[in-house]
Amino acid sequence: MLGPHDKMSGMTRSSVLVPPDAQAPAAPSRHRIGSLEILIGLVVLAFAGQHVFIGWFNHPSIKAWTTVFVAVTVQAMPFLVLGVLISGAIAAFVPATFFARVLPRRNSIAVPVAGLAGVVLPGCECASVPISQRLISRDVPPAAALTFLLSAPAINPVVLVATAVAFPGRPQVVAARFVASLLAAVIVGWIWARFGRRDWITAGTGGHEHTGLFAAAVRHDFLQAGGFLVIGAITSATLNTVVPRDALGPFAQHEWLAVPGMALLAVVLAVCSEADAFIASSLTQFSLTARLTFMVIGPMVDIKLIIMQAGAFGRGFAARFAPLVLMVGILCSVAVGAWLL
Repeated sequence: MLGPHDKMSGMTRSSVLVPPDAQAPAAPSRHRIGSLEILIGLVVLAFAGQHVFIGWFNHPSIKAWTTVFVAVTVQAMPFLVLGVLISGAIAAFVPATFFARVLPRRNSIAVPVAGLAGVVLPGCECASVPISQRLISRDVPPAAALTFLLSAPAINPVVLVATAVAFPGRPQVVAARFVASLLAAVIVGWIWARFGRRDWITAGTGGHEHTGLFAAAVRHDFLQAGGFLVIGAITSATLNTVVPRDALGPFAQHEWLAVPGMALLAVVLAVCSEADAFIASSLTQFSLTARLTFMVIGPMVDIKLIIMQAGAFGRGFAARFAPLVLMVGILCSVAVGAWLL
């Protein structure tokens, strides 16, 4: 028989020598290659093979691709920074219950209020994505946040002034852009409020709050939105290089082809909303209604914006949202163009 001391020793040995978590050896952790390692690898590769790559960049197609990529990125980056700064300020300094108190409870009223709120943000579509993402994470109804996402880059004062400069002596064009863009944003918001489901928005709406940490919120939003902006710029540059510029020429002869043709051009070009009016004004072979469609669709749905929305809210969201916005934007442009132009 074992004495008390032997029993205690046996218990001690069994509990000390064979702990539960030591039954199986721990699997070695595997290091994952991240974006920093990829960037360093690309830089090293570029320096090592610069004598080989320099000949490639002398090709006219590569030069055109590089020009478009840099133009899209540089053009959008300041407004993206503005957007993530506002998003970070919302996360760090605005109480979580503020928007619930300010916005009307009923979606039928909250949606147009959010649409009109887009007037106060002097930015492009790249700025509205992180802000809308932050609003949804703060329990703003998705329909209202998405309405703001669509209206802010299209009806803010900078865009309206640029449109007036691009179309001198034609104030009806400015009015038509404002009315058609706001109308499309509100209608999409109402449709989403009626038929949209919260689980369709599957990414970036929770778990990243940095209350009181402004720098942390800005860093998180910038890295996420900036990465998808670069991917969108690459896609836009590729499409701009591959698709011939005169491919839409035959569409100008027929209005029922010109409108969808200009909508497609807006999706492919992915021009910042502060500059698209000057492109539209130069396409004189198209009717004013077709050019209005170009200015309405561009800030709401283009290649880089679809990719940014997919990164912010999920690919399933983008697959549903982009076709809806495109269809409503075209219909509103045609209706307002027939009325005001």
